[in-house]
Amino acid sequence: MSKLPAHLQNLPLPIIGSPLFIISNPKLVIAQCKAGVVGSMPALNARPAEQLEEWLIEITEELAAYNKANPDKPAAPFAVNQIVHKSNDRLEHDMAMVVKYKVPIIITSLGARIDVNDAIHSYGGVVLHDIINNFFAKKAIEKGADGLIAVAAGAGGHAGVKSPFALISEIREWFDGPVALSGAISTGGQVLAAQAMGADFAYIGSAFIATHEARASDAYKQAIVDGNSDDIVYSSLFTGVHGNYLAPSIRAAGMDPDNLPEGDVKTMNFASGEGSKSKAWKDIWGCGQGIGPIKEVQSAGDYIAQLKREYEAAKARVLGVASA
Repeated sequence: MSKLPAHLQNLPLPIIGSPLFIISNPKLVIAQCKAGVVGSMPALNARPAEQLEEWLIEITEELAAYNKANPDKPAAPFAVNQIVHKSNDRLEHDMAMVVKYKVPIIITSLGARIDVNDAIHSYGGVVLHDIINNFFAKKAIEKGADGLIAVAAGAGGHAGVKSPFALISEIREWFDGPVALSGAISTGGQVLAAQAMGADFAYIGSAFIATHEARASDAYKQAIVDGNSDDIVYSSLFTGVHGNYLAPSIRAAGMDPDNLPEGDVKTMNFASGEGSKSKAWKDIWGCGQGIGPIKEVQSAGDYIAQLKREYEAAKARVLGVASA
């Protein structure tokens, strides 16, 4: 068993909802937490920057009220994603807000910094860091992260290329702390499989795009429902770092998803201004390979209830096979 910090113990389901750029908002985060999974959002989704404090007040107050009314079934904690890339000129402001409101879990991406981790630890927060290989995993822990999010092949957003079997196995050779696995997970059976290979949590993102609470267009949500892994394109064009995207959105932008030029990492920009790169994120739909099982747009609560049923059925099936 992994050594889990208090915020990650006794979750009703071993699931963390990944922060979806542009899409995640307080409505989705609150729904996820009330249904028993860690809900999360990128700090940069709150624009202008002053909106982040409003969102943190909304989430903390709503979850506190829910927990008071449901002491026997409290909500899961929530998380905020911080982009630690040098182009993020909001990091200092956004870190001040998460410290002020003592956000339980911080997910750091695109860079690991000791000062950021120290600030989160100052109030008892937990840091989980996105990594795509074992090298970056070790660097993150060396710089003070409490746990890792192993972003394997098939994940949405800035996915890696490693098999989840290889990535989790290599990490578990030296690290016994919390690990979440990301990469084409959208069913309860896949959640159990992630645990079986050594992860503590499944990290689910793309499936939550097709929920009523998600801040995505109806066309985007329907593309998730209609699509499968054949519709996912792995490209560095849009941000300078390789990520997975829905081919129909690329075609709609007038490009051939089968013939995209390479991007330049120097163009990556998470500044607070509304530039062309920001527009690219809105026009091109990020998505992982695990959307085949998503057959309808539904509420986040209903989807999580479905995951729970599937998870329990998978456990019963595996235990039945083992006993036979």
